Amino acid sequence: MEGDFGTIADLVRLHAQHTPDHAALADAQQALDYGALDALMDRIAASLQRDGLKPGDAIAVCAASSVNYAAVFLGALRAGVAVAPLAPGSTPASLARMIEDAEARILFTDASAAEVVGPVKEGGIPRVALDGSAAGQGLESWLAPAGTQPRAVETQPSWPFNIIYSSGTTGEPKGIVQGHGMRWAHVQRGARYGYGPDTVTLLSTPLYSNTTLVVFFPTIAFGGCVVLMPKFDALGYLQLAQKYRVTHTMLVPVQYQRLMAHPRFDAHDLSSFRFKFSTSAPFNAALKADVLARWPGGLIEFYGMTEGGGTCILEAHLNPTKLHTVGQPAEGSDIRLIDEDGNEIPRGNTELAGEVVGHSAGMMTGYHRQPAKTREAEWFDASGKRFIRTGDVGRFDADGFLTLFDRKKDMIISGGFNIYPSDLETVLRGHAAVADVAVIGVPSEQWGETPVAFVVRRGGHATSEDALLQWANAQLGKTQRLARLHFIDELPRSAIGKVLKRELRELVGR
Repeated sequence: MEGDFGTIADLVRLHAQHTPDHAALADAQQALDYGALDALMDRIAASLQRDGLKPGDAIAVCAASSVNYAAVFLGALRAGVAVAPLAPGSTPASLARMIEDAEARILFTDASAAEVVGPVKEGGIPRVALDGSAAGQGLESWLAPAGTQPRAVETQPSWPFNIIYSSGTTGEPKGIVQGHGMRWAHVQRGARYGYGPDTVTLLSTPLYSNTTLVVFFPTIAFGGCVVLMPKFDALGYLQLAQKYRVTHTMLVPVQYQRLMAHPRFDAHDLSSFRFKFSTSAPFNAALKADVLARWPGGLIEFYGMTEGGGTCILEAHLNPTKLHTVGQPAEGSDIRLIDEDGNEIPRGNTELAGEVVGHSAGMMTGYHRQPAKTREAEWFDASGKRFIRTGDVGRFDADGFLTLFDRKKDMIISGGFNIYPSDLETVLRGHAAVADVAVIGVPSEQWGETPVAFVVRRGGHATSEDALLQWANAQLGKTQRLARLHFIDELPRSAIGKVLKRELRELVGR
């Protein structure tokens, strides 16, 4: 694990040789030990080679998380074939564009994606159904016979490992190409977080999300077991965590919110947990404090991008006074701030905020077939060192912890003043009637832009929109005051918990 480069597929082979009967993957339908997983990966790799795929080619997977999904992903890697995991929640047109952009040779799918994938068309790319449904050729009939060995492949660090398509919260998804070297860098830090053969990781976020993969792959690489939950629900999650004596998990903040609010949370035995991880969306300090108080084990927040370029890590259980931050730059990550003109803000400056840029060993090769978009995402320092721009605005404190304010594109400029929606959201969360909130900027003839809040009301509170608006504006500075406030049943979110502010802007425009 400490070498300069290795492959996850080779580590599975190693586990299969030493502990073939050790549990590797489980879902509600089936389970595989390492011996069976290794053999299935061989059959998958050999089948891809039989169908003419070579290293650097790609397959697409659009399906719910399952043991078969995970095995196909790992088997493709053994053949040197890149994987484009795609969201079943995409529109049919968007899915078609992503499959075309990835130049995928085969689509693996299941019944859950039938609506977006559509009927089988003559002349389309081959489809394989992971669940034995009518979505395509059955997986078992597609597979090479048991015992078939694939041709050996000498995987290179620069080869594409996967193509992750951005969530589309800001527009048309872009294909983010991550290399084998980048994934190996992620795996190498796994020992720090207690991954090992006795790890049991419960994952309820989708396998098409990088959020999930940053925990999935280290678990497998270190010989642990991954339990896959295709659809999250709070009670079901708690029951599985207790049943499997789960040690590790990745959850997005809205899932933590729903779990901590569940009336049966404290009735479940979660004492087996060692580490809980979170990423992908803002995680407010009060919720972190509640998790630390009531849920055993450490709490780790990762801040970074699928594109890579550097990570900040907050070990919340070790830094209870820094819960408002996303932590400090990880080892090997060079995180800096730049101003609107692209000039670096001097290190040690704790007064100025700027756009966060980062460099590390774990950086995307680029956006697939979009060199112009790749250039837009890059920033170079005076020495020519390459950084990835995050689009987030933040500031370092005197201890080197990074506080984020907002996405640069979400900052509201009203009457010449910069307003960060997160500041307003923090104030609103302080009201007992507020369960969830998002603030956006809308056009204003007088001010250019003005802030509008969308609030999910907590059950049992009868506060009116006007009363809550007046309360909030009494807490806010004159330049921050909300123009309007609307109650909403639920904030629109992506599958990994990001608020879709574009959809909220569309609501205002109706």
